[in-house]
Amino acid sequence: MPLHDPLGPPFAAAGTQVKTTTCYMCACRCGIRVHLRDGEIRYIDGNPAHPINKGVICAKGSSGIMKQLSPARLTQPLLRKRGSERGAGEFEPISWDRAFAILEERLSRVRATDPKQFALFTGRDQMQALTGLFARQFGTPNYAAHGGFCSVNMAAGMIYSVGGSFWEFGGPDLEHAKLFVMLGTAEDHHSNPLKAALSRFKRGGGRFISVNPVRTGYSAIADEWIPIRPGTDGALLMALLHELVANDLVDRAFLKRFTNAPQLVVLDEGEREGLFAFDPAAGPPPDGRHPHNKLVWDLAAGRAIAAYPEGVAGAADPALEGRFTLADGTRVATAFQLLVERVADCTPAWASAITGIPAERIAQLAREMGETALHQAFELPIPWIDAWGRRHETTPARPVAFHAMRGLAAHSNGFQTVRALAVLMSVLGTIDAPGGFRHKAPYPRHIVPNYRPFNSPEQVQPNTPLNAAPLGFPASPEELAVLPDGTPLRIDHAFSWEYPLAAHGLMHNVIANAARGDPYRIDTLLLFMANMAWNSSMDPLATRELLTRKDADGGYMIPFLAVCDTFQSETVAFADLVLPDTTYLERHDVMSMLDRPISEFDGPVDSVRVPVVAPPPGCKPFQEVLVELASRLKLPAFTTAQGGRKFSGYQDFIVNFEAQPGVGFLMGWRGSEGTEPLRGAPNPKQWEMYAANNCVFQHHLPEDMQYMRNWNRAYLDFAQAKGWRQKNDPIQLAIYSDVLQGFRLAAQGKSTGRQPPPHLRERIATYFDPLPFWYPPLEDGATDRGAYPLNAVTQRPMAMYHSWDSQNAWLRQIHSHNWLHAHPATARAAGVADGGWAWVESQWGRVRCQLRYSEAVEPGTVWTWNAIGKGRGAWRLADDADESRQGFLLNHLISSELPAPGSPRSIVSNSDPVTGQAGWYDVRVRLRPAAGGEPHETYPQVAAMPAVPGTRARPPAWLAYFAGRRSR
Repeated sequence: MPLHDPLGPPFAAAGTQVKTTTCYMCACRCGIRVHLRDGEIRYIDGNPAHPINKGVICAKGSSGIMKQLSPARLTQPLLRKRGSERGAGEFEPISWDRAFAILEERLSRVRATDPKQFALFTGRDQMQALTGLFARQFGTPNYAAHGGFCSVNMAAGMIYSVGGSFWEFGGPDLEHAKLFVMLGTAEDHHSNPLKAALSRFKRGGGRFISVNPVRTGYSAIADEWIPIRPGTDGALLMALLHELVANDLVDRAFLKRFTNAPQLVVLDEGEREGLFAFDPAAGPPPDGRHPHNKLVWDLAAGRAIAAYPEGVAGAADPALEGRFTLADGTRVATAFQLLVERVADCTPAWASAITGIPAERIAQLAREMGETALHQAFELPIPWIDAWGRRHETTPARPVAFHAMRGLAAHSNGFQTVRALAVLMSVLGTIDAPGGFRHKAPYPRHIVPNYRPFNSPEQVQPNTPLNAAPLGFPASPEELAVLPDGTPLRIDHAFSWEYPLAAHGLMHNVIANAARGDPYRIDTLLLFMANMAWNSSMDPLATRELLTRKDADGGYMIPFLAVCDTFQSETVAFADLVLPDTTYLERHDVMSMLDRPISEFDGPVDSVRVPVVAPPPGCKPFQEVLVELASRLKLPAFTTAQGGRKFSGYQDFIVNFEAQPGVGFLMGWRGSEGTEPLRGAPNPKQWEMYAANNCVFQHHLPEDMQYMRNWNRAYLDFAQAKGWRQKNDPIQLAIYSDVLQGFRLAAQGKSTGRQPPPHLRERIATYFDPLPFWYPPLEDGATDRGAYPLNAVTQRPMAMYHSWDSQNAWLRQIHSHNWLHAHPATARAAGVADGGWAWVESQWGRVRCQLRYSEAVEPGTVWTWNAIGKGRGAWRLADDADESRQGFLLNHLISSELPAPGSPRSIVSNSDPVTGQAGWYDVRVRLRPAAGGEPHETYPQVAAMPAVPGTRARPPAWLAYFAGRRSR
């Protein structure tokens, strides 16, 4: 029999059917082919016709079959037994009719009285456009997704600086790069496409440098690994900027034309201090929503002129450095001059003492970056016209690419660290240039994006939708979600003076705040796909207590908790109502341009999932649940003026809902006949068209729209016409952030309008610096670093994603438990042997686990895989499973709150003070050997969770296929 061509049509044995859909074993969203025989899944492989992975598949993706066979599958709605306590995991099965009736009655009452008493918080879902719409229509501001405890610092830090961010919204152009520098990126981010791109890059002679405390995954194949102490990347980046400026390795032409580097900043004290100077005759002063009335100093004319359009005209020569005096006597300096002064003391020697990287290596790295970007630059023969009408005959390449993720973001200093990276890339001219960082549609966004979060307390009214989405991007203190006295409007305190730029919300705060009634009591909390009672909380044991905390009357502080999940997670035990979800192979789903698409550099891409197999009879997709609830609650977007249903279900909703005329969740095959791409009337056959085309739609932009999109006239006009942008004006990169300065002026009492509470003034004034800077993570200030000398971090293994996959029968064979990895010198100094049991202690808690020696870790750091450790009985694993006896979570060592003397609560969230990003990687620990007589079992342990009704009585010991027969 001839070998099958993997790039040819899918091989189908007799009786085998092949269906295409989109993977969801991680957030990479690769195209897959699912092979079925007799209606059962037999095999999953990558789809060669899919633009994202081009046939590549990983261990997770190929193991999706075992997700279908998980003994932990929830198969029917469950109601906590009357008289049983939360956490006991005692449930009775109920029908979907009763489940909907319970939710409808409860939510109708809440919506008719005080809608903000309902909170909807979702985990790593990919349908936030739907869940956010549901919350807005319900009328509650209390909605957030996973980003606040994942990587909101990355998203906000870059979007507020360059208009886009890494991963879904942009990434490194390795096709044209010569040097690639990766910082703080675990091995599962953009996994398959990045692995394939790295292979091509290295085979083509590219140089790959990884800066990371740990050398695993991508870092293991780097040409050079530069170990760094966690939480110090910002110091490294500031030192790199110092060296680039000192050696004039900056793209001056790029900075002058495409950034706010030459724009003049007011130096005089007062309400305009630190803001950009402007021409009163040209209109109101610039702000985050209307940024273009600014001035530059024209060296040719010896005076200030309008930055646009005069400052980019051929005769103008804007100064990049210098301090000047305007005609009215106002003292000003260029934004770049202030950056030069900021980095003046950030020498490699200064950064070396903080990062542990030798000073000479820092200086050498800066030279490599600068010389590659500028001295090895080249031009692509692609002409384009900029936003001011100037034709450029070629497109300049800057062949230095960067990639960064949670290793930079998940610190309480992460926002300013990410800002430093964005400024570094801008100084080198790499933004949306060949070989540098490239945007993916619908990005770049305006700086600040034209999406303000809901912030009007008086608009929270019974049976009334909000007048804005719950999440967004504040541009000024006037757009914060606060009450007249300055207290937070939201239960998670997002968009308050505590976390003003909380673009994704603060999921990690909701349970603690709700259990305290801070700032008010809520009635109902609905959690979707978020394991908050275990690996999704910093301090899971404390979270479990909060979920069961009662008030003086004996009622739960959180009166009603509904949990929607596919599996029996640790959090399910604490639910009052359990809603069984489907798997990704059993439902319709969309990766939408309204949400988190899978676009490529050369144009927008969206995709869908279609059912490959039928779900168990008692399971419903959460998407269908939301559409059904919205219809029952008569939310306006889901019902007619007469109260009837607009949509028969989720599929109908996706086809017919329009965010604006002609713009829906899907951009492919629009129009009544399916002939209109990107924008057009609803197409009743749209799902069928996607299913017939590998479940993906891709639009290729012409070459003259593929680069320099912040300032590319053709692209800006095109993006506005297709509904991706509200404006078609240019997006100047924010080397200097007047948005941040606006908040600082309020904190200093120098501006009119909203003012922060007294106890937060210093916090805002310190951290809302308009220029990037490095400061130690907040936990350092609350920790005796001598007593706890080591950093502790986690990362996801490439073969698993969150807690979804450590219950997968195939993937468990790769990682059934985890070890703590420490440098041999570090472990020996603590007296712990290789393979020995050890105690890892922070000031917040302790963990007993096994330790492994590894030289692939920075000596001052210990690390482990996350989410492998399980509570006994959860996920329907046996009570003596490796995951619970030998697996562990570092989460037990982390506190979600830090002491804050002088604040009303004397505590503050362990989060970035700008965005509220959870500081997962800031904890400090110490090691000691476990005593000889201690049990060889991880600590802490929790009481075993009983099997809930509907899960399998016992997990199958094995499963195999033989010539068409299935054997157990």
